[in-house]
Amino acid sequence: MTADGNLLELRGVRGGYGPVQVLHGVDLAVEEGHVAVVLGANGAGKTTTLRAISGMIRVEGEVIFDGHAITGSSPEAVAEVGIAHVPQGRGTFTELSVEDNLLVGAVNRTDDRVAADLERWYEVFPRLADRRRQEAGSISGRQQQMLALARAMMARPRLLLLDEPSLGLAPLVTRELFAQLGELNREAGLTVLVVEQNANLALEIGHWGYVLERGRIAVQGSAGELHDDEAVRTAYLGF
Repeated sequence: MTADGNLLELRGVRGGYGPVQVLHGVDLAVEEGHVAVVLGANGAGKTTTLRAISGMIRVEGEVIFDGHAITGSSPEAVAEVGIAHVPQGRGTFTELSVEDNLLVGAVNRTDDRVAADLERWYEVFPRLADRRRQEAGSISGRQQQMLALARAMMARPRLLLLDEPSLGLAPLVTRELFAQLGELNREAGLTVLVVEQNANLALEIGHWGYVLERGRIAVQGSAGELHDDEAVRTAYLGF
């Protein structure tokens, strides 16, 4: 963590895919124990920002985690320092059982608390406990999103990156999911950086928000300020 309490910082991050540059000098920070929200239209660079942090694309600039540069690190190295990434589409191993998916999340752990954590997440998501022996590809989209979140938490991350967790979920299910995320943040002190189209719900659990536009931070502020600013809502957030 840096002196100002930030667990993660992006400083002038630029990156993209081949010759196409998507990010044009992104600066953002996530304070330890807080939820930061990245909002913006399709194509604004939200997913690319998470991929830049996770080492999935080549970047310029600085990515700082817990006071140390991780710029250019491999995805495996990024995971080892305590960053878990739940990608858009969930990334479920469909042919593995629910329980085996959860154990994949703990593959790099060497402590003796894996079994206890498995039971803990079954308590948080009892529907997963009921289906622990089922192939993950046979459970509902709602349950697969729960599974993706629990699998990431099995790694005991210090920072959770979430890419469009509401994608494909019904509104009621989305609200339940965000309530669970807020609870994890409050009770476990989990630091979260979430990319989300549903700005209203995301800002309800967030502490700070960023609005991306064409690969640059267009607006930032406390979640409450962004939520209540009619001009920002009209111009960028669509509610």
